[in-house]
Amino acid sequence: MIFIVFILFLILQRLAELYVSSKNEKWLLKNGAVEYGKAHYPFMVAMHTLFIICVIAEYIWRDGTVVNYPLIILFFVLIVIKVIVISTLGHYWNTKIYKVPGTRPVATGIYKYIKHPNYVIVVCEIAVIPLAFGLYYTAVVFTLLNAIMLYVRINEENKALAM
Repeated sequence: MIFIVFILFLILQRLAELYVSSKNEKWLLKNGAVEYGKAHYPFMVAMHTLFIICVIAEYIWRDGTVVNYPLIILFFVLIVIKVIVISTLGHYWNTKIYKVPGTRPVATGIYKYIKHPNYVIVVCEIAVIPLAFGLYYTAVVFTLLNAIMLYVRINEENKALAM
């Protein structure tokens, strides 16, 4: 039962992030933003969608007997930090890479200390979510896929921010 509630929460949380992103995208475009890194975005969406599918599939395959409550608590701590990151960026937070010409990167809040805090959170989530239920294959495979994706993504974002 805990897995079903958790996975439903995860899906709703991800959909809420996409909603916020789409609202912010409208604001960004209205303010002259330019999109960067379009080529990798469909792969990123596919990877994150496949991640959730694999979490569910491996859980069913393994007969879902493990629940690591400290990791579930850590997941919710990560969400709180993500909310802080999203709040700090305000209209600039997006799942795509946008830059409004003439603006400087946000350097307040957590961004004073970490250049890409959202990606640190995503790295942790990709490991913590499956490990909370003993889903080692999903944790390993998607940690590697996410590392490749973030290598591409961070390079694209750094180029855009440097302009």
